[in-house]
Amino acid sequence: MTSPRIVPRLRAAEPGWFARADVVIIGSGVAGLTAAIQARQSGLSVMIVTKSVVNDGSTRWAQGGIAAALDPDDSPDAHWKDTVVAGAGLCDPDAVRILVSEGPDAIRRLIARGARFDTTDDGEIALTREGGHHRDRIAHAGGDATGAEISRALVDAVANDSGIELIEHALVLDLLQDATGAAQGVTLHVMGEGQRDGVGAVLAPAVILATGGIGQVFSQSTNPRVATGDGIALALRAGAVVADVEFVQFHPTVLYVGPNAEGQQPLISEAVRGEGAVLVHDDGNRIMQGVHPLADLAPRDVVAKAIMRHMMTSKVPHVWLDARAIGDEWPVRFPSIFESLAQHGIDPRTALIPVAPAQHYHSGGVRTDLYGRTSVPGLFACGEVACTGVHGANRLASNSLLEGLVFAERIGAVLAAGLPERRPFVARTATSRVLDDELRLMLQYAMTEGVGVLRSRESILRTLKVLEPIADSDLDITACTETWELTNLHAVSTALALGALTREETRGSHWREDFPESRSEWLKRVCLRADRDGVLSISFETVPQVPNMKEVL
Repeated sequence: MTSPRIVPRLRAAEPGWFARADVVIIGSGVAGLTAAIQARQSGLSVMIVTKSVVNDGSTRWAQGGIAAALDPDDSPDAHWKDTVVAGAGLCDPDAVRILVSEGPDAIRRLIARGARFDTTDDGEIALTREGGHHRDRIAHAGGDATGAEISRALVDAVANDSGIELIEHALVLDLLQDATGAAQGVTLHVMGEGQRDGVGAVLAPAVILATGGIGQVFSQSTNPRVATGDGIALALRAGAVVADVEFVQFHPTVLYVGPNAEGQQPLISEAVRGEGAVLVHDDGNRIMQGVHPLADLAPRDVVAKAIMRHMMTSKVPHVWLDARAIGDEWPVRFPSIFESLAQHGIDPRTALIPVAPAQHYHSGGVRTDLYGRTSVPGLFACGEVACTGVHGANRLASNSLLEGLVFAERIGAVLAAGLPERRPFVARTATSRVLDDELRLMLQYAMTEGVGVLRSRESILRTLKVLEPIADSDLDITACTETWELTNLHAVSTALALGALTREETRGSHWREDFPESRSEWLKRVCLRADRDGVLSISFETVPQVPNMKEVL
């Protein structure tokens, strides 16, 4: 097999306008907005670039909640243990320690900024439990609208700050770099009705990627339409290291709406199982009983694989979620999900819910240190686009919003100590191209079939054979939003497939049918980097191991 490659630079018009800021942030979810607030506390000028409107990213779709040791009977140590167990040997213990120890105060600061979480009768934050957690530590808002409430609070916090400029409906293109390779800003395209040539540039010595997930790589996802992996693709083209990209979390309980469904699908939060719902076969027998000690609250990869195995052996398109025990509490505890189900003619108080796994979260991303710094000077990453080492091989439920908060604040600490040096950017000479968006469905189908929940060398190679000719498609394709997105999806898909092919074991959310066991020689990260021609190379990074891990387990 020849070395997989990506398009090294996006074709675009020369920038027709320029703007300047101290910090440019790409993305407006919990990570991006928190980073903006932290930068402003140091008096830095900030520009936020967001692909749609400011509150239309993945954050507002987060239903279950945000995890932290807020209960007096809980502890950061207990949260740490649950996180590293879920991460299946690939969590960075120091990164997890930062997450769980700094998380509670980060949530308190979020509350001080106006976020309103659900409370008990005595006014304390109401805490629930989700898969993989051994304590009630999930704070939620509006029952199942936690992300929307966090987004609202952060948007309000930045709305009236004259030091923050917001550019909506803008797709980031490529990183601007100086002669040393350090970040000096980004090029972007402002999208408008009928507008195809709104290319400009924001010059800034600090660039923060907070672009969220990669959901549209697959045919079915819980991610919004804008989640096309733009941040990872930009980082790859800039020569940054990405890691753990093979670890894709498939949510086990996504509403099954038919065999031809594509794009964003309705999510049935894990919190529903936390309230007593169970997965059952057509005959009513429970699927998870005896599969894992936590049964229906087992880590997501365990549940998703169990469902997929049943679907494959029984040749059924979905399984059932029996949540009738929640009864009349449904509209109160899960109002958004209840309304979504009603739109599909399902009353969960009396009927079973058809569910199947779909892509949900990406545990890998742009490799960072404990302060969000990538391998490219001046380029930072936080939130789902980043690989901090927190999630390892499988994210623990509701740790994602917390990671966005904590590590965005840590980037703020770096910027408070001093901005990177501002230098002139150097025009790149790499070949620029875009790919034909008409190939999007082909790409998504190939990724879902070959690099989905269950993988093998044969299935991954089939996918790479589909991706390779896509990279060689017509050079004369028009540069526009759709073709830029497809080019980004291709870059992420190629890296993901190569990472999945390289890791010859099953671990966490990465399942290889031909290597069904975890292997000690793979207690390392698979790292990828593209050269100036877009050719991907592989390296490995040692993962610090938890002392006495058997005792932790």
